[in-house]
Amino acid sequence: MRLALLLTATVLISTGTAGQAATPADAVYRNARIYTGDARSRQAEALAVAGGRITYVGDESGLRPYIGPATHSEDLGGRFVMPGLIDAHMHPFEAGGALLKCNLQYLALTVPQLQERVKACLDASAAEGPQAWLQVVAWFQENMLPPGVRTNRADLDALGGTRPIIIRSSFGHTVLANSRALELAGITRDTPDPLGGKIWRDATGEPTGLLEDAAYDVFNTLVPPPTPAQNLRAAQVALTMMAGQGVTSFLDAAASLESIEAFSSVHAAGGLTARGHFAVPIDPKESADTAAAVARVVGIAQKHDGGALEPAAGITVRNAKLFMDGVISAPALTGTMIEPYRINAGTPDAPHWISGPSRGPEPYFPAAPLAEILTGLARNGIDPHIHADGDGAVRAALDGYEAMRKALPGKDIRAAIAHDEIVAAADMPRYAALDVTPVLSMQWGKPAGDTLGLVDIFGPERMAVIEPSGLLAAQGARVAFGSDWPVDALDEWFAFKVGVTRSNRPDADPAYRGRLGKDPGLGAAAVLQAATINAAYSLHAESVTGSLEPGKFADFIVLDRNPLTIPPEDIANVKVLRTVVGGKTVYPARP
Repeated sequence: MRLALLLTATVLISTGTAGQAATPADAVYRNARIYTGDARSRQAEALAVAGGRITYVGDESGLRPYIGPATHSEDLGGRFVMPGLIDAHMHPFEAGGALLKCNLQYLALTVPQLQERVKACLDASAAEGPQAWLQVVAWFQENMLPPGVRTNRADLDALGGTRPIIIRSSFGHTVLANSRALELAGITRDTPDPLGGKIWRDATGEPTGLLEDAAYDVFNTLVPPPTPAQNLRAAQVALTMMAGQGVTSFLDAAASLESIEAFSSVHAAGGLTARGHFAVPIDPKESADTAAAVARVVGIAQKHDGGALEPAAGITVRNAKLFMDGVISAPALTGTMIEPYRINAGTPDAPHWISGPSRGPEPYFPAAPLAEILTGLARNGIDPHIHADGDGAVRAALDGYEAMRKALPGKDIRAAIAHDEIVAAADMPRYAALDVTPVLSMQWGKPAGDTLGLVDIFGPERMAVIEPSGLLAAQGARVAFGSDWPVDALDEWFAFKVGVTRSNRPDADPAYRGRLGKDPGLGAAAVLQAATINAAYSLHAESVTGSLEPGKFADFIVLDRNPLTIPPEDIANVKVLRTVVGGKTVYPARP
C-alpha cells in the first residue's frame, strides 16, 4: 500500500497587508538581512513566529499587528538570516559513533604516523583485554603520504599483540584489517569476492587486509555492537554537531534500525533538534526477491514513521537507499565506469597510460530487479535514493528511474542519485527529464588527494568534468546538497565555498592549489538553494521547509556574515550564531 506523506497543509497567514487581521506572535525578529529563499529569492528585514510557524516576513513596519503583550521582540543587529540547512545525504548515527571511537581525524598520514596513532589507541584501551576488537575510523586513505602509498595487514601486524584491528576508510567503502581480524572473519586466499565487494590480494593470492564494500560485511557480526546507551549518545552527539553547523533537517542516507531507534529515543525524550529523515538500505542480494525487499522497507516505514510533519522536529521513514557501485577513488576503483580505467603500460620513470581491462564492478543491482524495486517502492510512496559514483552506475540508475517513470507516469516520487562524481555528457539532461535530483557532496569538487589521484587513471577528458555540479545545473538538474558526513568532517560552509570556487583551502599543500577541472561551479545563491529548498524538495518537504514564507515551519539560522555578498573564498569562514527549529532555538543551547 502507498505510505501517505501526511504533510500538514500549509495555510498562508497574514503578511501584514493593510486590512488583514493578525494574531500576536510568540516572537518577532527585526533589523535583520533576511534571505527568504522563496521562488523570487526575496529579501526582508523582519519576521514573526507563532506556534512554530512563520506568520510574517517583510518590512519591519509590518510587524506591528504581530506584537502583543507576551511577544518576545528581538533586534538581530543587521545579521544575515536564511532558511535552516537541509543536509540531504549524511550518516549521522555513524558519524556520532565515530566521534566516540579511535579517530584518525581525516589527517594526511605516513604509514609510521598511522601506526603511531593506532598504537596509542591500543594502549589507551588496553583494559578492554587482549582479545578486544579495536575499531579505527576517519582514515583518509586517499590522502596517505607519500601519495600513492599502499597499506596492508603487515602494517598493523607490526604493532604486536593479539587484538583484532579494523580501520575504516572515511569514504565508507574500504576497511584495512590486521591478520587476527582476517582470521576471525575466515577470510583466506580461498575466500571468493562476495557480490558487491572485493578482497585485495597480493601477488601470491593472499589477502592483503584491504577489503571493499560487501567484503567487510562479515565484521558486522563479529565486532560487538554498541550498547543502547552508546547508540543514544551517538545520536545526541551528532545532533549537537549539526545544530552548530546550522543543519535543521537531515537524511540518514543508509539508516540502520539502530539509527532509527536511537534518534526516535531522542525524539521521545524531547531532545530532537533537527528533523530526521531516514532511508532504509536495500542490499544487492535482495535482488533475488524484489517483492520481499520492497515489503521489508514498507514494513519498517509503517512501524517507525512519525506521521504528519509538525513544527516540532520529528522522524520520517519514507526513503530507501540502494548502492549501484563503490567509489571512483584510487586505490579502490570500485566505481562502475562506461570506459575502462587506464593503466600504466610503461614504467614509473617513463609512464605510458592506456585503456585498461577494468571498468570496475558491474552495477550492484542488475537492470531488471532494479526497475522492479524502484517501481515497487514508488507504488508504496517510498522515495528511492541511489548511490552512484561512476558514470556507468549513474547511467544504470537513470535507466532504472526511467523504467519507474514509465511504469508509474505522473506519480509524485522524489528520485535521487547521490554523489554523481562522473556523469556522461549524454546523461546530464536526463536528470531534469526524469525529475531526478543529483545530491552532491560539494566539498569533493576541489584539487585533493582523492581527485588528483585519478589524473592518470581517468585521463584529461574525464578529469575535465569530474564532480560536475555546475554542468548538471546548466542542464536543468535540481542540484541538492549532502555532506556525506562522516566521509568528511562536518563543515558545511567549507563545502559551500568549494561549490562556488572549486578550490581547496588557502593553506592546502601546493600540489592541491588552483581550481579543479573545467566545471563552472555554482553561484553562491545556487549553493544555498541546493542546501535549502532543493534539498527540501528531495525529501518531499518543500511545502513546510526550505524557505522562509508564511505558513512554513520556523526553521532558520542567523549568520555572522552574508554569504551572498562576501568574497567566495570567505564563505568557508561563515559562523552560525543561532539555529532555530520550529521556532525553538537549538543552538547555542539554552541553559
